[in-house]
Amino acid sequence: MNRLGFFAVLALGLGMGAAGHYLYVNPPRVVMPYLSNWYGTAPAAERKIIYYRDPSGAPYWSSTPKKDAAGRDFLPVYEDEEVSFEPLAQAEKKVAGSASGERKILYYRNPMGLPDTSPVPKKDSMGMDYIAVYEDEQDEPGTVKVSPEKIQRTGVKTETVGTRTISRAIRGVGTLHHDEALLWIVTVRSDGFIEDLMVNRTGQHVKKGEPLFRFYSSQIQLAQADLIVALRAQSSSSKAEANRNIAGAVQRLRNLDVPDSRIEEIRKTLSNPRTLDWPSPATGNVIMKGVIEGQRVAAGDELFRIADHSRLWVIAEVAEADIAAIKIGMPVSVTLRSYPTESHEGVVTFIYPEMMKPQTRTISVRIDIPNPEGLLKPGMYADVVFDERSAAPVTAVPSSSVIDSGTRQVVLVAKGEGRFEPRAVKLGRRGEGYAEVIEGLQPGEEVVAAATFLIDAESNLKAALEAFIQSGPPS
Repeated sequence: MNRLGFFAVLALGLGMGAAGHYLYVNPPRVVMPYLSNWYGTAPAAERKIIYYRDPSGAPYWSSTPKKDAAGRDFLPVYEDEEVSFEPLAQAEKKVAGSASGERKILYYRNPMGLPDTSPVPKKDSMGMDYIAVYEDEQDEPGTVKVSPEKIQRTGVKTETVGTRTISRAIRGVGTLHHDEALLWIVTVRSDGFIEDLMVNRTGQHVKKGEPLFRFYSSQIQLAQADLIVALRAQSSSSKAEANRNIAGAVQRLRNLDVPDSRIEEIRKTLSNPRTLDWPSPATGNVIMKGVIEGQRVAAGDELFRIADHSRLWVIAEVAEADIAAIKIGMPVSVTLRSYPTESHEGVVTFIYPEMMKPQTRTISVRIDIPNPEGLLKPGMYADVVFDERSAAPVTAVPSSSVIDSGTRQVVLVAKGEGRFEPRAVKLGRRGEGYAEVIEGLQPGEEVVAAATFLIDAESNLKAALEAFIQSGPPS
């Protein structure tokens, strides 16, 4: 072999060695987990299996055939197959677009979601490439688009706007009180003495007409004597004059609060009893006794106070924010702390005209509650629930669908195909997990009821990007 042939063989050997070294150092790159064969497949006899992948698409591989936990065979990956990270549908879209040359890049956005755009490719401070935004990815103004994969992954749920009756339980705390219309004070209209006390214990139950004490009064004695004189003189005077004298004597006794039964007794017997058994004016319990036997009393002194407990008041404290929903005649459920398993039904009869407890920012509401068995006692604490129910069905959405910023309320209206429109609404009453919509929605529209935070974040990001685009992307 001549010298020229020797150098030619040597050069060929060195070139083949360099190529082999390059292939050894830089083997072909394989990317997981989605597989897409774009360039055709070699005949089965010539295809070489390079590894096996999990049949479910999970990031598991094997150099030899094997089965997964469910008993399914791993799938072979051939040497002539190209591997891509992207799902097949997305990859096909990009390939088709690149092949046709129709997709137009509008700008590049920050990969971390920051409101930063660029008209040309660039990297952020961490070295990450900006993401291209294509013309065909733009949505209609005022809407945000979310991929179906993200909707499914994050559990976005929608609900149809409909009409329903909104009911809300307004709660308050209260105390039982005497019904002021069922209170009586026992007093006398003349000076006198208590000679015998029949009711001598506070809390004692009395019936109407039952004697409370035996009373002696000189004024009553004189008035009884005048009546007897007028009755006896009617035969010696004209009928008109006699009637005037009798009527005047009877009126003086009534002015002293002498019962009609005593007056009739005097007219029949023409006798002047020394004492009078003072009757109870009502049936109830003695809640105050201010006299003892033998005591001298003056006209107007309060001797007894009697309360009828067949009906009581509940004075409930309602928060200032809830008082607008309380109406006269509204049904109320009252639960006493002494009887927590029993509920008593009452009705709102009065709303006090002023805030008597400004420290707690509550307004007092009066509730009438029957007490036929006498189990309820004044002074007991009560838990009160007002049943606020709207008179007619109203347009309502789930409370979870409302994004409340404090200054405005927004719901996300589903427009179909992963598109959502943030829409401001005006809300009314709330209750049972729903909110009344006064303005902004119509029955039949779809609103997002779960995972609203995700779409709201997408919407805020899009709004920020649009603001930057309108002002011109930075150079």
